[in-house]
Amino acid sequence: MNQYYVSSEKLEELNRELEDLRTNKRMEVADHLKRAKEYGDLSENAEYSEAKDEQAKLESRIAELEDFLKKAVVIEKTGIGDRVQVGSVVVLKKDKDSFTYNIVGSSESKPEEGKISNESPIGRALIDRRVGEEVTIVTPSGKSVYKVLKID
Repeated sequence: MNQYYVSSEKLEELNRELEDLRTNKRMEVADHLKRAKEYGDLSENAEYSEAKDEQAKLESRIAELEDFLKKAVVIEKTGIGDRVQVGSVVVLKKDKDSFTYNIVGSSESKPEEGKISNESPIGRALIDRRVGEEVTIVTPSGKSVYKVLKID
């Protein structure tokens, strides 16, 4: 069974979204379907077809969220660790440049903010590394060697 790593904030956000979809959005779609049926012949009713598509997308998103939430594992901050793990903030050095990455689950990945997925090439390469280790990371742009300076 796949696991999805999320912060407690992201888990709460997804639970709120699911609740909203199950209650408010389902009611909106049901009303849309009801109004569309009133337009007559369903085989030639574009409004009804659109409402059915909306309903299918909604139910698909609900099922996706339910599956995700069943497999969600909350990232626990365990303090400063000696190994990189999901939830770690890692400072790396490459040549004269340093980079700071927060290792997160794939649903929270925002590389432009320094949040990289544990499933990305960099994230995968860093998992279980220790301070002082050199890590060769293969990305689409080629191989790079980084040194782990700090783990929070």
